[in-house]
Amino acid sequence: MSDSFDRRRILVVDDEERMVRFIRMNLEHDGFQVSEAFNGKQAIQKIRDVTPDLILLDVMMPDLDGFEVLETIREFSNVPVIMLTAKGEEDDRVRGLEHGADDYITKPFSPRELVSRAKAVLRRTEGATGPMHGLLEIDKRLKIDFDRREIWLEGKLVKLRPTEYRLLFHLVQNAGWVVSHDQLLQKVWGYEYRDEPHYVRLYINYLRQKLEKDPADPQYILTERGVGYRFVDFKRSRE
Repeated sequence: MSDSFDRRRILVVDDEERMVRFIRMNLEHDGFQVSEAFNGKQAIQKIRDVTPDLILLDVMMPDLDGFEVLETIREFSNVPVIMLTAKGEEDDRVRGLEHGADDYITKPFSPRELVSRAKAVLRRTEGATGPMHGLLEIDKRLKIDFDRREIWLEGKLVKLRPTEYRLLFHLVQNAGWVVSHDQLLQKVWGYEYRDEPHYVRLYINYLRQKLEKDPADPQYILTERGVGYRFVDFKRSRE
């Protein structure tokens, strides 16, 4: 059964009109609704006007660059963002992810890669589903309700981005068991990301920063070196 994306709205932000036309043509061919912006200020206004489901955001733009635009977006929205960059250096990719991007694509890219990545990110934002229901009391500090998509830490609601939430879901679903890097990449990001292990490390770090009392000495998300990660077996620990 194929995914249906004919109602999904994508905002393309790039100062090169030819690149915007190229992206628009390929996305519309796959059934997406596409809006355009040619600089950062236009992009921020368009986000408020059209409430897109996904943003494709170029890094190198005049006035506000993509990183500055992304920082502004994250002040008011968790809409997924894919960064478009002509640079393939690791520093630029990590910087985008650290600023809250969900993915990046390095120019030049093929239409197939563009559409595949867009669909993969959108699938992730649909949320995790599974057999866990009701309030899960990990311990006195941490409580999780996957039905309501709520994470409570010391009585306060914690905001997770869609990818962080999905990663947490798969770790908690397998609490007490080691989940390998490859399994997490496939479950959380999709098969398109099988050669991108740094995503797992980066987002594990994000979760630890938000949930652990001491991220350097985690009590919930444990590292099994060379294998993967294990969420503490909270059911057994309370018995």
